[in-house]
Amino acid sequence: MNAPLSTVLGRRYDTQELVRIEMSGGTVGRIEPLVEHSETAAADLPWIGPGFVDLQINGFGGVELTSATLRAEDVRSVVLSQDRFGVVRSLPTVTTQSEDVLNHALATIHAAVEQDLDVARRVAGIHLEGPFISPEEGPRGAHPREHVRPPDWPCFCRWQEAAGGLIRLVTLAPEYDEAPAFIARAVASGVRVAIGHTGADSAAIGRAVDAGASLSTHLGNGAHARLPRHPNYIWDQLSNDRLTATLIADGVHLPPSVLKSMVRAKQPHRCLLVSDLAGTAGQPPGTYETPLGRVEILDDGRIVVAGQREYLAGAGKPIVDGVRNLVRFAGVPLSEAIDMASIRPANFLDLPPHGLQLGAPADLILFTRADDGTMTLSGTIHKGCLVWGRYGQLQARPA
Repeated sequence: MNAPLSTVLGRRYDTQELVRIEMSGGTVGRIEPLVEHSETAAADLPWIGPGFVDLQINGFGGVELTSATLRAEDVRSVVLSQDRFGVVRSLPTVTTQSEDVLNHALATIHAAVEQDLDVARRVAGIHLEGPFISPEEGPRGAHPREHVRPPDWPCFCRWQEAAGGLIRLVTLAPEYDEAPAFIARAVASGVRVAIGHTGADSAAIGRAVDAGASLSTHLGNGAHARLPRHPNYIWDQLSNDRLTATLIADGVHLPPSVLKSMVRAKQPHRCLLVSDLAGTAGQPPGTYETPLGRVEILDDGRIVVAGQREYLAGAGKPIVDGVRNLVRFAGVPLSEAIDMASIRPANFLDLPPHGLQLGAPADLILFTRADDGTMTLSGTIHKGCLVWGRYGQLQARPA
């Protein structure tokens, strides 16, 4: 139900140059200046940028990916729902649960990729967030404590087999004695390892990085409500230049001042945006039973563990909101914010060259730009097809 495009005209997000982009076979075949258009004539043309790559999507619209009843059509629903948010590639994320539930969820995502070309083209791998995390209140977040366990390489290998080798990223707490050896083996197998949901001390974080950990999962979240002034595991990760940080810039997980401080301290080239969308995202306010337990969507859109207001249970806003918030809260130029949600996560995963360049996948976003530098998405192009929104007189049809 996609609308094929051979050419798109617009203004580059990075250089602001008016260009014609020709697409063929799902890739960018040619980019040339649009010299015949005056500035006045070009006023109605969209801005063009690279599509977003989200490393952490737990579900959407009432579908939790970590579920004993997950079906291939549920995976398709979650993955394709992200077209409307400009996400062209993603890591469906499976979180802490029993071994049987994780086996089922991972196998189902693999089956969806094998059976459905639309899903296969959008899924860049799987993010396994847990169960090798801290059991402590705070760092554990909304993950069920009864299923938290130390890193276990044979167990991980069983899950990787169920996933058909799709697990590309593992988030774990490095304070376990087993962590350094596990990290080294995972990295040697081609899996990226992130530090997250941790209460680790400085020494444990140092050992994890030396073993090959290269990412901090949603830095500043999955943490104790109160920490020592210094040292603490947030400072340790923030200051380590060998760690890239993922950030949830929904305006809830990190207050604006914290987001701004982290981006400035870590520097934009070491920061990636993620959404951390929960399965309840896109649902109206209320209380819901989920694999994580009872969660509540508040009137302001926050998703929390039911019965309190401190511990969040995933995010309710997509990654495009995070791009806007980086501009508004952290003073990041829009082009830099887009890179943090697109080119940099793609590079982190060693995906094919991503962006407005010859030979790159024709995975693009179309948007309008406001005077304050923020953006409003108007279209998503995936493999040279308009999959959401509008371009000129062409409008994507519902899938």
